[in-house]
Amino acid sequence: MSKYRVWFLLVVCNLFWAGNYVFGKYVVAEMSPLWITFSRWAVAAFVLLAIAHFHEKPDWKSVVKQWPAFIILGLLGFVGYNMVLYTALDYTSSTNAALVSAFGPGVMAIFSLFMLKEGISKLQITGIGLSLLGVLVVLTKGNILQVFQVAYNRGDVLMLAAVVMWTLYSIMGKKLNGIKPITATAMAALFAVVMMAPFAFAQGIDIANISSLAMIGISYMILFPSIGSFVFWNISVREIGASQAGIFLNLIPVFTALISWTLGERITLSQIGGGCLVFIGVYLTTGMLERNLAAKNVLEKQAEK
Repeated sequence: MSKYRVWFLLVVCNLFWAGNYVFGKYVVAEMSPLWITFSRWAVAAFVLLAIAHFHEKPDWKSVVKQWPAFIILGLLGFVGYNMVLYTALDYTSSTNAALVSAFGPGVMAIFSLFMLKEGISKLQITGIGLSLLGVLVVLTKGNILQVFQVAYNRGDVLMLAAVVMWTLYSIMGKKLNGIKPITATAMAALFAVVMMAPFAFAQGIDIANISSLAMIGISYMILFPSIGSFVFWNISVREIGASQAGIFLNLIPVFTALISWTLGERITLSQIGGGCLVFIGVYLTTGMLERNLAAKNVLEKQAEK
């Protein structure tokens, strides 16, 4: 798969996740973090299994033999990440949660460097810094000093834990042997649902008190962030590595602002400027500039001969 296609998948992937923040804010007010996570993946897991069966045609006997890895992936990327994220929103604002999650690419790059031995160039480090700066411009409305004035609470700490869980999920997923991305996602989701089921039914849920808006929200979360994003993410991480894929997570606040604008909110100059910085950072981190410069040097040398 070409890198341009992978980058497109990552952009769409994070667009779907941005919508998850918008709809999730409505849903979390009416459903517990456990039931949001369980209901999302109880449906999505079987859809993903069907897609995997017909599209990737895996050897299910060989797949099942790696069940210990799927338990870990299910706990990290499905149970842990989602429940901690929604629990964090009970204690902190969406802005604080997004601010903490903006450090995800940096965490991803550091973990990938030590656990996967993935190299990071100086230009890529610059790209990570620019993208993070762009996110901070968006979140602080142009007042960068506001970052140091935020009072961090339990929710912020939980959000940082969620970022670490997502990082470990991405790295562990890349180490699966001989299992294609959709199959891996489906199996991890299935194991997560099985692990959550006893606790979800013990907690219970009053469906009569769930509004139509919350139902629309959970439906969106099942179809796009749960199915589309996870499939695209796994494909992308395997193609270009966790550190390069991780930088695209900085697009989430930008897309969140755009979605909010379509719902009637005003887009500010700081959001536009911050968005530009994010996209420049993505351009540097993916290595496009390095390849373009290298190609230019080759052409110049050929012209001199």
